[in-house]
Amino acid sequence: MDNLRRYAIPLARLLLASLFIWSGWTKLFDFGPAGTAGFFASNGVPVPAVAAWIAIIVELGGGILILIGLQARWVALALAVWCLVTGFGWHLPATAKMHDMTNFYKNLTMAGGFLYVFIYGAGVLSLDRMMGTDKTMGAEKTA
Repeated sequence: MDNLRRYAIPLARLLLASLFIWSGWTKLFDFGPAGTAGFFASNGVPVPAVAAWIAIIVELGGGILILIGLQARWVALALAVWCLVTGFGWHLPATAKMHDMTNFYKNLTMAGGFLYVFIYGAGVLSLDRMMGTDKTMGAEKTA
């Protein structure tokens, strides 16, 4: 079981990080910060140019840090909060449609996954563990 845990934890981080890396990459390189800000502005996001850069940094930067397992506990906590804020603030408006509800529950699910990383850490195969900056907790003591 320990060997399975050794590889399942980084796989879980990859799966959690993939959405954020893709989303941040798209905002930065496909739409560009100006295009992202324009989309945000058309949807009533306050200070859209600043919000676009915040979203890019949180999503792309946070996704990469989770993927490599660097400062994973704190980044995971920040991304869990991000998921809840964007879930309730963006995907759950009074006029929510079915796709908004799907994204709302996706955000809640992602927040739950990130809370696991916050509690149990990034696992043995992570920069945190390799650098000795992550203390083991709970069930991960044997990982």
